[in-house]
Amino acid sequence: MVSAIKLMAQTYTYSGIIKDIQTNAALENVELYHSNRGLLAMTNAAGEYRFEAETNTIAIAFFGEGYYLKENQDIRATENGAIFLEPILEKLNEVQLIARRSKVFALQRLKEFEGTSIYSGKKNEVILVDQTMANLASNNARQIYSQIPGLNIFQNDDAGIQLNIGGRGLDPNRTANFNTRQNSYDISADVLGYPESYYTPPAEALSKIQIIRGAASLQYGTQFGGLVNFILKQPPKTDSFSLLSRNTIGSNALFTNFTSISGKSGKLRYYSFVNHKKGSGFRDNSDFKATNLFLNLIYTPSKKMELDLEATHMTYLSKQAGGLNDIMFESDPFQSNRSRNWFGLDWFVYKLGVDYTFSEKKNLTFQFFGLHANRKALGFRVNRVDQPDSNNERDLILGDFNNFGFETKFLSAYRLGKKESVFVLGLKYYQSNNTNSQGPGSANSDADFNRYSNEFPYYPNQSDYRYPNLNIAFFGENIFTLTEKLSITPGFRLETINTKAIGSYRRIVQDAASNVILDETIRENSENKRFFVLTGLGLRYKQSNALEAYANASQNYRSTTFADISTINPAFAIDPNIKDESGYTIDAGIRGRINNILNYDTSFFLLSYNQRIGFIQKEFSDGNIKAYRTNTGNAAIYGVESLMDINLTPLLKNDLNYKWNVFLNTSLIQSEYLRSERPGIKGNAVEFVPKLNFKAGTRFGYKNITSYLQYAYISEQFSDSSNSIKSNLSGIVGQIPAYSILDFSAAYQGSGFKLEAGINNLLNTIYFTRRATGYPGPGIIPSPPRNYYLTLQIQL
Repeated sequence: MVSAIKLMAQTYTYSGIIKDIQTNAALENVELYHSNRGLLAMTNAAGEYRFEAETNTIAIAFFGEGYYLKENQDIRATENGAIFLEPILEKLNEVQLIARRSKVFALQRLKEFEGTSIYSGKKNEVILVDQTMANLASNNARQIYSQIPGLNIFQNDDAGIQLNIGGRGLDPNRTANFNTRQNSYDISADVLGYPESYYTPPAEALSKIQIIRGAASLQYGTQFGGLVNFILKQPPKTDSFSLLSRNTIGSNALFTNFTSISGKSGKLRYYSFVNHKKGSGFRDNSDFKATNLFLNLIYTPSKKMELDLEATHMTYLSKQAGGLNDIMFESDPFQSNRSRNWFGLDWFVYKLGVDYTFSEKKNLTFQFFGLHANRKALGFRVNRVDQPDSNNERDLILGDFNNFGFETKFLSAYRLGKKESVFVLGLKYYQSNNTNSQGPGSANSDADFNRYSNEFPYYPNQSDYRYPNLNIAFFGENIFTLTEKLSITPGFRLETINTKAIGSYRRIVQDAASNVILDETIRENSENKRFFVLTGLGLRYKQSNALEAYANASQNYRSTTFADISTINPAFAIDPNIKDESGYTIDAGIRGRINNILNYDTSFFLLSYNQRIGFIQKEFSDGNIKAYRTNTGNAAIYGVESLMDINLTPLLKNDLNYKWNVFLNTSLIQSEYLRSERPGIKGNAVEFVPKLNFKAGTRFGYKNITSYLQYAYISEQFSDSSNSIKSNLSGIVGQIPAYSILDFSAAYQGSGFKLEAGINNLLNTIYFTRRATGYPGPGIIPSPPRNYYLTLQIQL
């Protein structure tokens, strides 16, 4: 690795210019890296750089997008000659180049455009996973997403098998309000009918995570949250073979193994991993085991074309400890009165892709993708969660998900007058045929997911549905460059949605002596066709690398899911006339990177939400008061989000072996229901909106040792639009109290191996973040107490 050659007491100034070796043109945004200090400088529009160091000779790595990486380049403070970079014709493997650079900041931002996507003027973040110092073995979302402003996270397991993130008033449950993708293709159960992400890629396999807020509705789908795109590590472009093995042990009998191989043979490159997890959980009745397999093959028949095959298979089985009400939580937050509840998952996702590069700024991508999966939930569920298990038949819910689709995008730069503009056009076709059935399960205690309708013919919760869905979308955006610093980006999305519900449910009424007095089957064959246009406009003004102003307004849309309209749940009732949600998102802010010292992004947002779906408390004709899922009203959510990541390493001038960063992540959010047809809702705060969401952390390193300390504080929030403070019998509504968490981790990097260790929830805070409406509840789901982990990584 590059290193300083000679240390001296005084400070030396380095300056120079970087040019293209073929055209002699000055190169902007070339990054200069030192192995210990990370990013030292970036070139300006004239190709010039300037920085200070404590040595009069220093070895630098130069990185410019579209150019070969120039490493081990010795420069002297007294020499100001030009440095020349050589352009490359083949497509850059960005992930590989990122891995070769020592990053000062764990968070980056997307370029104006890249590949076949446009990001200009959008609120976006890119998490460099290896730089987060998170507990990767358990996918600790609180650490991984620590620098993403405003995220609200459900924290209810200590293995991280499923991801639950929301933000800006969006329900975090299974990340359902984001369009969730892996390597840019859909991985959720059903993008429109059931957009819940039961599968989450293991963090140990990720190179980065791209997040685009609500403005992603034009290119990636209509969701209010925007896009979460998991970018997995890529096969190498050099003729090499690599094996990586990570083994982790932790609290509550946690054991995980992550093993990956990658390499290249001729024109074929490959990357594959297997990930095993098992543990007993931090509550009784919380045992789990999971296996995740992945294979990526990339064939390059020419310099302009890549063929890509990916396949992912995940299996997961866990006991569900059940939910609690407030009294139970206060008495013993880790108790469980459910010993027969189970959840199982089998997930298979695949993709076939073609990437063709006509020229540096003219690209075409096509990907065909599909999902074959099922999820199975089994257990004793009643409205009163403190009621002991009757040991009778259990409630069984089976979901099968089968969908496929393709998405093609074309991006091209062109001249408009004297300025360069860029457009992207895309087409997406998506078709699914999912089924959902509910009925009696066995009266035993094992994970028997068979249905026992003959044995229990009068079980009240019985239904069988099929949900054929069709979605066709055509979309486009265009960057119009007005001046060297100012551009606007209008865009559109034409959306056709056709959702159907075909099936039946049984209505069974019994008297006090359990005699059946009504048994009828209600059949349904409904269809809902929609066609609409979403539009958006982005603005970008870049004064320099240190200051960029951006603004974006985009429309959003969320169709009702089949869970919204047909699942029978004893903990709540569903409005049969529930409607789709619509609205728009506005973001405006400033961001930039000041030399090697400060990485910042401060912005204002407004989320306008019409016909929001949520819960109210409703009294029924039998006198019972029950949670009721319906369109609660129109709401406005607005606030300020700010991130500052400060590199304090230059303060430690006596030794270049040190690294020191501090970050502050702050969100101040207000919300209000502006209109509602439901009594007692107008003027209330919106659920899942903590007014203060604050995270701070520091990373300190010396040579091969790095430590990390993180603090998080989330203020209180409501779980229903009625703004209930106290819980009901089922525990699914009521306030979620404020909480604060401290995490610590450390790592030692050796030659060919790495040791990682940490303590999550260092102060052993007793808290919860979630009131589940169904599995793994219903009711309060406690969050993990203090827990430990130790990881050994070996790489060959």
